[in-house]
Amino acid sequence: MAGEGLSIKTGRALLLCALTGLVAGLAASGFYWLLESARHYLMEGLAHYAPPLAAGETALFPISHHAERLRWVLLVLPALGAVAGALLVKFFAPTAGGHGTDAAIHAYHREEGRIPFAVIPIKAVASALVIGSGGSAGCEGPVTQIGAGCGSALAGLLKLDAAERRILMAAGLAAGVGALFRAPLAGAIFAAEIFYSGLDIEYEILMPSLVASTVAYTVFALFFGWQPLFIMPEYTFEDPLKLLPYLFLALVVAYGAKFYILVFRQVEAASRAWRVPAWVKPGIGGLLTGLIGCFMPQILGSGYGIIQQALTVNSPLAERFGGLSLAMLFLIFFGKIFATAFTVASGGSGGVFGPALVSGAALGAATGVALTRLFPGLELNPGAFALVGMAGFLAASVRVPIAAIIMVSEITGNHRLLLPSMWVCGVAYWLGNGWTIYRSQVRTRDCSPAHRGA
Repeated sequence: MAGEGLSIKTGRALLLCALTGLVAGLAASGFYWLLESARHYLMEGLAHYAPPLAAGETALFPISHHAERLRWVLLVLPALGAVAGALLVKFFAPTAGGHGTDAAIHAYHREEGRIPFAVIPIKAVASALVIGSGGSAGCEGPVTQIGAGCGSALAGLLKLDAAERRILMAAGLAAGVGALFRAPLAGAIFAAEIFYSGLDIEYEILMPSLVASTVAYTVFALFFGWQPLFIMPEYTFEDPLKLLPYLFLALVVAYGAKFYILVFRQVEAASRAWRVPAWVKPGIGGLLTGLIGCFMPQILGSGYGIIQQALTVNSPLAERFGGLSLAMLFLIFFGKIFATAFTVASGGSGGVFGPALVSGAALGAATGVALTRLFPGLELNPGAFALVGMAGFLAASVRVPIAAIIMVSEITGNHRLLLPSMWVCGVAYWLGNGWTIYRSQVRTRDCSPAHRGA
C-alpha cells in the first residue's frame, strides 16, 4: 500500500482531502455543540457546578452561577452519564466505546481503514454524555474517531481501495484533531505519528492530512472563533543554563507519564475482572470518578480550565483565571490520572490525550513552582514549565514527540519556548522506553499489517 502513495490524480486527491476536511470540520463542530450542551444541562443544570474553561473555549450558553454545588449530584452524575453512553454504544455501535484514538489506530492497521458509519453519531453522543456529566476524559479521542470515520465513510461511498481509504481515514483523523484543538499543523503531524510507538511515521498521509486539517480548522473557526485555545504570558527562553532545570522537568514528566500508563493499565485489568455486564462497568468507573470529584471538582470533564490556570501560575493573569498552589497542582495531577483511568479504562467513551495534557501541565507547573522556591535566583517561570511539561508528557505517554512540540505552541499561541520543548520532548520520549497509552500502536511500519499486505 504505502510505498506507492496516492494512486489518484493530484487534483482529485486534493479535492477528496479537502472534502474530508470539510465533513470532519462540520462533524467536530457538531460534537463541540453536543459537548457544550451536555455540560450546560448536566453539570451546570443538575449539579450546579460550572467547570473552569480555557480562555479560548467558546461558551455556547450563559454560565450559571450557583451559591453551592450539589455534591451528591456530582457523585452520581458521572456514573449515570457513563451508563447512558455505554448503553448507546452497546446497542448501536459496539466499536464506539473506550478511547476512540486506539480504535482508529486499530482500524488503520488491521481493518483496512474501515470504520462503521454508525460510530460517528454514536461516538459523538456517547462521549458528550460521558464528558458533559463529569467523566474525566478528553475530547481528542472522540473527535479522532469521528474524523477518521468521516474519511472512511467518504472512501466507502466512492468505493476507493484499501490504500486510499487508509489515507482518507488518517486525513479525517488529522482534521478532527486540528479543528477541535485549533492546531491544524499539529493535527496533521499527529496523524502521521500516532500509528507507531517507535521512531516511524506515515509519511504518505502527511500532505493529505495538511489539506484536510486546514479545511477542518477553517470550518470550525468560522463557528467558534480563531483564537488559540489558551492564553499565557509571553514567556521566552534566552538562557542556555536553564536547560538544566528543564532536564529535571523531562525526568519528572517521563516518569509521571509512566505512572499514568501504569494506573490506566491496572484499572483496565481490574475492570475486566468485574463480574458485571459490560455496560455496568463504566458506571462503576463513573461512580469512582464522582467520588474524587466531590472533593476535587476541577478534575471533572475535560479539565482544560486547569491547563489555563497552570499556564498562568505566579503571573498577573493568575488573578483572572484563579491561582493554584503547589499542593493543589500535585493533587490535580494524581486526581486527574486516577479519575481518567476510572472513566475510560472501565469502558467509558472519551479520550486519554486531553487528560495527558492536563496532567502534564499540572506536573510541569508544580515542578516549576518547586524549583522556584528551592532556587529563587534562577528566575524560572512555572507557567513556562506547564507548557513544556505538557509537551514532554505527551511525547512520553502518547509517543508523538514532534506533534507535541508543535501542538503546545499552537494551542497557546506561544512559539518562543520551542527550544526547551524540543529538549524536554526528546529526553522524555527516550526515557519512555516505548511505553504507550495506546495498545493498538505498533513499533514501526514493518510491524503493521498495512505495510505487510495483510
